[in-house]
Amino acid sequence: MREIVVVSGKGGTGKTSLSAAFSYLEGDNAIVCDCDVDAANMHLLLDASFSNQRDFFSGEVALIDKELCTNCGKCADVCRFDAISIADGQHVVDPISCEGCHYCSKVCKKDAIEMKTQKAGDIYTSDIKNETKMVHAKLGFGAENSGKLVAKVKQDAKLLALQKNKAYVITDGSPGIGCPVISSLSGANLVVLVTEATISGLHDLERVIKLVKTFNLKAVCIINKYDLNEEMTNSIEKFLKTEEIDVVGKLPYDETFTKALAMAQTIVEYDSNSKLAINIKNSWEKIKESVS
Repeated sequence: MREIVVVSGKGGTGKTSLSAAFSYLEGDNAIVCDCDVDAANMHLLLDASFSNQRDFFSGEVALIDKELCTNCGKCADVCRFDAISIADGQHVVDPISCEGCHYCSKVCKKDAIEMKTQKAGDIYTSDIKNETKMVHAKLGFGAENSGKLVAKVKQDAKLLALQKNKAYVITDGSPGIGCPVISSLSGANLVVLVTEATISGLHDLERVIKLVKTFNLKAVCIINKYDLNEEMTNSIEKFLKTEEIDVVGKLPYDETFTKALAMAQTIVEYDSNSKLAINIKNSWEKIKESVS
């Protein structure tokens, strides 16, 4: 089993659309994994069933026992996150602001503050339209530890792939270079970088490649909408050559992409014979050659 992780240095490059297209092309030979837990949307393109849900618990939040609390105010004095206030004459904790640092519980002489493990999100294993399964998640509102949630999603996807003897795990990572991206890259056999022919596209590509190199991961790149600025495309290709990263696809701008999204379909199912769809199919074959 080989894991292919698709990432981008910035949002809006077409990363998720391509991840979904690759997943559709590979069909039941792969388990799909959506690690963009902060703003998950690949389920829309793959018609996920949300049939199996599990709670994800991570981090702690303070809870004040009103019966034991004397309202001395020491907890509010030491809270650096302004998470404790007074409501109707009683000290209360705002769970969104609380960082779970335990400081308030340590200074409470009445043992009126308990640290509770909080639910941080939901994990799903769904049936999807191409006769396989997708593991995906939704981070709770205001919840932290998205990196830990990503790690759990990846773990579940890999175990499922091993159990069902699948050849690939196709993972859609988060954009950027933050904690969820670092967690998405962990253990990857190949990283597919998706960029676009813009100044910001090149800038953020440079950042994410630096991150990939830190973990000594093999990478290839797809340049989306390359024909919008061919001078910038040339600059991106020159940079990738210096980094010894192969370009496995150069996708032209095509409004069919938008039409497919509007129909909640991947481009390879919406118009499988289009030039763009064929280009994506060829890119996917090159990606599999690179990871073999």
